[in-house]
Amino acid sequence: MVMQQYLLTYTGVVFALYLHHIIRAIEVPLDPNIQNELPQPPTITKQSVKDYIVDPRDNIFIDCEAKGNPIPTFSWTRNGKFFNVAKDPKVSMQRRSGTLVIDFRGGGRPEDYEGEYQCSARNEYGTALSSKILLQVSRSPLWPKEHLDLVEIDEGSPLTLKCNPPPGLPPPVVFWMSSSMEPIHQDKRVSQGQNGDLYFSNVMLQDAQTDYSCNARFHFTHTIQQKNPYTLKIQTTRGVMETTPSFMYPYGTSSNQIVLRGVDLLLECIASGVPAPDIMWHKKGGELPTDKTKLENFNKALRITNVSEEDSGEYFCLASNKMGSIRHTISVRVKAAPYWLDEPQNLILAPAEDGRLVCRANGNPKPTIQWLVNGEPIESAPPNPSREVAGDTIVFRDTQIGSSAVYQCNASNEHGYLLANAFVSVLDVPPRILAPRNQLIKVIQYNRTRLDCPFFGSPIPTLRWFKNGQGSALDGENYQRHENGSLEINMARKEDQGIYTCVATNILGKAENQVRLEIKDPTRIVRGPEDLIVKRGSLVRLDCRIKHDSTLKLTVTWLKDDTPLYIGNRMKKEDDGLIIYGVAEKDQGDYTCVASTELDKDSAKAFLTVLAVVSAPTNRMTALPKERPERPRDLELTDLAERSVRLTWIPGDDNNSPITDYVVQFEEDKFQPGLWHNHSRYPGSVNSAVLRLSPYVNYQFRVIAVNEVGSSLPSLPSERYHTIGASPEINPTGVQGAGTQKNNMEITWTPLNATQAYGPNLRYIVKWRQRESRESWSNETVRTTRHVVWNTPIYVPYEIKVQAENDFGRAPEPDVIIGYSGEDLPSVPRYFRIRQPNLETITLEWGHPEHPNGIITGYNLRYQAFNGTKTGRTLVETFSPNQTRFTLQRTDPISRYRFFLRARTQVGDGESIVEESPAPLNEATPTPAATSLPTTTVSLTSTTTIATTTTTAATTTTTVASTTTTTESAPTATIKQDFATNGSSIWNVKAFTNSNWANITWSHNFSAGTDFVVEYITSNNTVRSIPVKAQTPSSVQLADLTPGMTYQLWVFPKWSSPSENSYITFTTSSAYTKNHVDIATQGWFIGLMCAIALLVLILLIVCFIKRSRGGKYPVREKVEVLDHEDHKVDDPSFDYSDEDNKEPPGSHTSLDGTIKQESDDSLVDYGEGGEGQFNEDGSFIGQYTVKKDKEETEGNESSEATSPVNAIYSLA
Repeated sequence: MVMQQYLLTYTGVVFALYLHHIIRAIEVPLDPNIQNELPQPPTITKQSVKDYIVDPRDNIFIDCEAKGNPIPTFSWTRNGKFFNVAKDPKVSMQRRSGTLVIDFRGGGRPEDYEGEYQCSARNEYGTALSSKILLQVSRSPLWPKEHLDLVEIDEGSPLTLKCNPPPGLPPPVVFWMSSSMEPIHQDKRVSQGQNGDLYFSNVMLQDAQTDYSCNARFHFTHTIQQKNPYTLKIQTTRGVMETTPSFMYPYGTSSNQIVLRGVDLLLECIASGVPAPDIMWHKKGGELPTDKTKLENFNKALRITNVSEEDSGEYFCLASNKMGSIRHTISVRVKAAPYWLDEPQNLILAPAEDGRLVCRANGNPKPTIQWLVNGEPIESAPPNPSREVAGDTIVFRDTQIGSSAVYQCNASNEHGYLLANAFVSVLDVPPRILAPRNQLIKVIQYNRTRLDCPFFGSPIPTLRWFKNGQGSALDGENYQRHENGSLEINMARKEDQGIYTCVATNILGKAENQVRLEIKDPTRIVRGPEDLIVKRGSLVRLDCRIKHDSTLKLTVTWLKDDTPLYIGNRMKKEDDGLIIYGVAEKDQGDYTCVASTELDKDSAKAFLTVLAVVSAPTNRMTALPKERPERPRDLELTDLAERSVRLTWIPGDDNNSPITDYVVQFEEDKFQPGLWHNHSRYPGSVNSAVLRLSPYVNYQFRVIAVNEVGSSLPSLPSERYHTIGASPEINPTGVQGAGTQKNNMEITWTPLNATQAYGPNLRYIVKWRQRESRESWSNETVRTTRHVVWNTPIYVPYEIKVQAENDFGRAPEPDVIIGYSGEDLPSVPRYFRIRQPNLETITLEWGHPEHPNGIITGYNLRYQAFNGTKTGRTLVETFSPNQTRFTLQRTDPISRYRFFLRARTQVGDGESIVEESPAPLNEATPTPAATSLPTTTVSLTSTTTIATTTTTAATTTTTVASTTTTTESAPTATIKQDFATNGSSIWNVKAFTNSNWANITWSHNFSAGTDFVVEYITSNNTVRSIPVKAQTPSSVQLADLTPGMTYQLWVFPKWSSPSENSYITFTTSSAYTKNHVDIATQGWFIGLMCAIALLVLILLIVCFIKRSRGGKYPVREKVEVLDHEDHKVDDPSFDYSDEDNKEPPGSHTSLDGTIKQESDDSLVDYGEGGEGQFNEDGSFIGQYTVKKDKEETEGNESSEATSPVNAIYSLA
């Protein structure tokens, strides 16, 4: 009967496994040996995006890569027709890849290759298709020329300034500035719409103080084009009449908007009125989705991210001021391009097996499904009796070898399409075991373990496990088998040790492998160290007796205060303990014994207290030996109350040394069972005390007696006493809010301990909202010690509250803590001005970024000298965050400089703003002697802080190299230092130094609002202290330091004092030295300049005398001779490097190598900025010539003699 039941059970298991193999597909393992042996149809692994926009200045790469066995071959179609790559010499395909490369180094127009491309990868088992790739060339069209009349308008009236930027590909980014490159200040009265127009809700007199120019920035060419500026003339009246709001955009009372699923919905309402109206947004019949809604442009725009179908409906904006309100309703409909519900997956079948490919997609409108096989419509493919198409599903029955193919599913509607490849491969492979043979697995007794046996085969093999060669398969509650072939043993026992065999079987054969399992004894510390109180200079022994498995290698290490202990001459490490000879005060602390093997470890900890030796009068009588007291006994609890209890004990023998103290400890069994905590301390003369208790704690007490020799063993525990629960009385401390990413804020806190929870199910109510906003509090209830708020704006302050709660109620209302969301890269500086007061200095001034996106930590400036196309080395300067001015000393008046300035936050460097120094008068005629760019001398000026920067200057190889460098020293950090019994501490103190200042930062977990003191002392023992108010992050800057001086620095809470060993040491760098001799102070130079001035004065007098007599001079001939000589002076031996920069289309290169635009007309002269090219920050690129002066000169040649300079040429 038993045998029959066993056979039925075994048959059922086998049948169930067989059915399971039929319905699950075969998966090819990632083992490269397996994949290289098996035939496999092509699979597309890499392809370009569907809408592919390329830079016309670069070669074009259209990606198409695939894998398969045999290796696939590739072909392309363009606009639906075969694209013959071999016919076009500019087009090639990369080796072992289908990636197209179109090379324009030999010429050609990228626009000629625009179109729709599709890649095919094929081998003998099928053909895979890429998506259709629409290739377009980026365009940056010029702004059409137009003349803008003066805009006259009454004060208080609404105004719209049209932008109408040229349609680029991709569309340009639009922004408004004045013609002097100052950004237009925007607020709820003046703002830019999404269409690029500038809207004034009402015009004020101050609006006429500047002009308004629309700028378009193009992504690929990195150029900015400027529209001709608008100029306003405001007609004033006696008083501006207050008016009710009226919509400037959109028009009317209602409008419609269609948006695609998954993109951002942007709704906009701009209204006029006096005073400027406020905008509020609502959704009809529901609330706005707070988790993905964001107000922009002074509440004039509503953005809903990742739109879904439930976001359809009617939204309305309400514009109101004190004169009234109006509303506009926007009906939103959400459409959807196709998206996958079930994307078809590769299908591997064994001969005669069944399977199916499923292709389900959704969209609005509903997409149509089209099947293709090997790139051809399935309707025109050869018939396959084992294949049946049923709408979005293809069913395969009784498949045979040779039926492998690649199927494509195309789901499309009017808003887009999806294309997926899925191959069907029919394989017959005998079983293979993929794991190494004869593995050895070791496990600690009673632990969980797993024996792995990965396998592969087609049809899918059946896997069984056997132990010690027995004929029956393993079964039972202690064993668990997984689909991947692993056998899991829930609790390893001694009897589970042995040799296990896994056998994989299918109709083509079988394979097996063996795994040997060894059960090891656990590692345990049977007698660990105990707390000791000893006198200085005595001998101490800390026990650590260990029991472990003899076949495993044991390693014993000791830690002091949780750091590895250095075993010096005064210490001796033994097999069963640690001996310390001549104990000193520095030996006091926590000692941990750690016993570990390759499989497990155990540890035990004790605290060593060292007492100072107190001198005592000598006694002629022999003193009795003193020892630690005996443990107290017979603990009794009486006077039981809700928040207190009386504990009484009987003292033990003091062993000839009076008992000085009793230490009462407690243990609770909910949060940290088995861990004893100090509760209170009492004099040695008492044996009874009333203990103050916390609600909802299951207390157990013990008492330790202390005398001058040390501490007794703990008494036996008392009986337990459980206090009743209550609501918490305090909230978590150390609440902080800081971003870990640019779109989040992580809120952390120090949790309540067992004596502060006061009840079951302790949890925390986390509330947050943006500071100084009218929005309601967001909240979340958590049981952990952190909560992350996502989708936050970049670096904005938040009000944070964390309140404790249990089943009995909530704690009092918590204090509000200020935290900040994550930082991001800063924007470019607000402005960047370059002034050249003389030929020896260049002065740079800049403003802080308009959007700092965090705490600005400094500025980086890269610059290089250039003359035409020849450039010098790039130099780098680093400034402190408060510095906004920089002076560059130079000795060569010919070279110009190009500056790249960017701001920096803790995240990194922001985008660069680029400016060039003004062109000197003689830039086009460099002197032959200038064989290298001059060495640059740097002087720095700051409005608040002087900062020494890093400068590297070098001469050419014909002269001796000269380098002047000031570098920041590497920061140093302290170890963690405790200041409070609750574990609060300061760590990671760092000093970032320069020659005369240092930035000090540190980390801590004190409660918010804690003030700190930074104290530092110089090497000549001068002590200075700086109080630091509570802030996030914790930092301070030390100014007026002495270059090359060494300092010691402490950081500690205001209520504490500095620890003797918790300082850091840093040294400021040497002061910046200037080895350059100023030529302006040399006597010979002053005399030479005076002689030249006198000679010029005499020539001018002679010129005017001859002109008064009516003389004429061959000016044109002389100028031609001078021009001829100037060309000879252009010596090519300058030590410059040509930059490999791309010239924008339509540009020409001047004689000196600089890039000039097609028009040299200045916007200042004509007021038309249609063809001007700009950098990303809005600065003009090119050279200006005063057209008016040029025409006057060319129209009257005889007027040349009226110029003093021309007079000098005439005399020459």
